[in-house]
Amino acid sequence: MTVSYVERDQAGPETLAFYDRAEERFQALLNIFKVFGHQPEYGNVFTDTIMAILKDGVLDWNTKELLILKATQGNDCQYCVVQHERLCDMLGIPSEKVADIDGVKYRDSPHFTDGEKALLDFCVQIGEDANRVPKGLWERLHAHWSEPQIVDAAFVITTYIAVSKFGDALGVALEPMFDGVTPKLTINH
Repeated sequence: MTVSYVERDQAGPETLAFYDRAEERFQALLNIFKVFGHQPEYGNVFTDTIMAILKDGVLDWNTKELLILKATQGNDCQYCVVQHERLCDMLGIPSEKVADIDGVKYRDSPHFTDGEKALLDFCVQIGEDANRVPKGLWERLHAHWSEPQIVDAAFVITTYIAVSKFGDALGVALEPMFDGVTPKLTINH
């Protein structure tokens, strides 16, 4: 059994306030937000966090989307992957580049810079064992990225690992607007 979605007509004022902000930003009230209707204080924090991530910062939004896809694919989160593949399309990231995130294809792909490959390896390493990032990977990261950018990447990766686990644990389903969409990336869902 999963938890229910708190629909607008069931929501209190605090929940409606973060629903309004989320819907304004994302052009839809996504199911991931509706589960937070049960805990509106967390919903506000979640909305603020996601809004802070999904824009250009010290890392550009496109780079963040690549990391989000890799992190959520690593957790087999169909909900996240389908939505973020769509965002990649909206941001103009070539579909060939998105497809090469699958597995370790990115390592030999001409679509990725050496810096992007280092970040994707960092993402895989965090997903497997965040305590043992190899020295060579740190060297590659520092060769291409500033420390603020590395911190940004680590936050995006770990946040979306948590988002994917949260959504899947609660059985959050794709919205009807995604009916029939098959992810480009391999998902064992």
